[in-house]
Formats: sequence, structure tokens, C-alpha cells
Amino acid sequence: MGLFNKIFGASGEAKEEKMLPWIPLNALQQLDLIKEKSGSKTQIIFKHSTRCGISSMVMKQFVDAYDFTEKDADLYYLDLLNFRDVSNEVGYKFQVMHQSPQLLVIRNGVVVAHESHGAINDMDLSAFI
Repeated sequence: MGLFNKIFGASGEAKEEKMLPWIPLNALQQLDLIKEKSGSKTQIIFKHSTRCGISSMVMKQFVDAYDFTEKDADLYYLDLLNFRDVSNEVGYKFQVMHQSPQLLVIRNGVVVAHESHGAINDMDLSAFI
């Protein structure tokens, strides 16, 4: 078992999990608020499919790399399987084709950047903060 753990990186130590200041996005009314707030502060929506391994991997990488504070941007988490109506409305309201996982950056009421899948983690979010 020791060799197996060395090969796959398992250790007896628990790794501290990084927590982001997620705001749950679970109501259609929040989209109007996001649009309004984007006039003075960057709004970021992370659309995540909880049943998709790729989405989970991208989200983990995003969390590990995210280095802004709550005052820099509002960060919304959308579980698109449980809140499909909200996910659909995001596409209509902000004029982006649905993808999963997907990250949208909203400023002054419009999406100024969006990416999906692995390209999410290639985004330079500091350009929009």
C-alpha cells in the first residue's frame, strides 16, 4: 500500500480546502441585481454541472487559482442542474450560448468575457477587476 500511495500522491495528512466567497445563484430575480451591481463592481458567474467530471476538475482548478477578495468582485455559483431555469435565463439575459462549465464576467450590464471548459482557467480575470 505504501508504493501505491507514493505513486498516486496519497498521504495521511488532510489537505486544507480553499473556500471562495461564493454567492449561491438560485433565483431568477438575482440576475437583475447582478446586472445592476455590475455598473460599479465586476460580477462573475461560474456555471457548474455537478454530474460532470470535467466541470468538477475545472472548478477545482479555478478555486485553487482564484486570488481575489470579496471586495474585488462578486462571485456567483450556479448549480445548473438544480437551477436549470436560472441557467437558461443567464443565456438569454446576457446573450451567451449555454456551456458547462462556463464562466461569465459581467461589467456595466453586459458580458465582457466568457469561457468554458479548460479555457476558464486561462482567463486573466485581473483585466476585468
